[in-house]
Amino acid sequence: MKYLLAYCIPIIAFLGIFYGGLLSYAGVVFAFGILPILELLIPTDEKNYTEAQIENKLKNRFFDILLYLNVLIVYGLLFFVLQKITTTKLSITEIIGTILSLGVVLGSNGINVAHELGHREKLYERILGKLLLIPSHYTHFFIEHNHGHHLHVSTPEDPSTAKYNQSLYTFWIQTVFGTYRKAWQIQKKLNQLEKRSFFSLKNDMLWFSLIQISYLVFIYFFNGSIGFVVALLAGIVGFLLLETINYIEHYGLKRNLLSSGRYERVSEKHSWNSNHILGRIMLYELTRHSDHHYKSQKKYQILEYHDASPQMPFGYPTSMVLSLFPPLWFAVMNKRIPLEMKS
Repeated sequence: MKYLLAYCIPIIAFLGIFYGGLLSYAGVVFAFGILPILELLIPTDEKNYTEAQIENKLKNRFFDILLYLNVLIVYGLLFFVLQKITTTKLSITEIIGTILSLGVVLGSNGINVAHELGHREKLYERILGKLLLIPSHYTHFFIEHNHGHHLHVSTPEDPSTAKYNQSLYTFWIQTVFGTYRKAWQIQKKLNQLEKRSFFSLKNDMLWFSLIQISYLVFIYFFNGSIGFVVALLAGIVGFLLLETINYIEHYGLKRNLLSSGRYERVSEKHSWNSNHILGRIMLYELTRHSDHHYKSQKKYQILEYHDASPQMPFGYPTSMVLSLFPPLWFAVMNKRIPLEMKS
């Protein structure tokens, strides 16, 4: 039942946008003001599960339903915002707060949940994951993450891995453009391997592009230029939150190049782990990222802690705020990177 708390962010964002004024910033303040404070007060939890607990968690469909409901939450809030923004006269301050709060939801309950569903085997779950990527203009993430990032993580070939002493802002440029370019490269290779035409129904990048364009055209047609701008900017906020998470997850870590010319295998050492409880709950255990990369098919409810994983001193919400200030981030994190793993 604890994962019901993951709905706090969209609920608070909705209430803030509904009442308007400065409350329109409630989603941002809660995610990056209140949560970091609470994380500093609540102890971490390093416990793992017994085999019996793991078996019971995997049998319980409630964990999956919690993810599926985010499709209704994300699109429900999106359409509520578009309806309000086009029928109510709002100040510039309120519009900015609405964009930021909606963007936080698109990142936390949209892309984050899409990431989990994108690793699932069932087709309908992967489709739900793709639906959750559309409002953040990031459908290409589905291809690049699964066929690129997990293969090349913590190497120079991965645009989603932040280098040692690289600021968040230069990383944003590297990863936003790099992952999109790499998604097309991966798609081209897949087309060649399976001898597909560029216009094949299985050319996901082609259809993703058409879907993303159609999404924005649809909003412009029904909600006008203001709706278009709000949807566009909220989506950008959403994917920048995702890339900020990517930044803190692998910052400064590298896989060593072996004498064979290949990189060492991905292990629990190549991602930062956080056992801070609130971040774990709000992001559906994404903070146990080391185990996710070690065994990417594991469902979120059974991800575990490994002693060998490098540990973040703070939870994800706090770390994301800290990363906005590069000198502070470097001062805290650089000394924590194992010498042999500095990229």
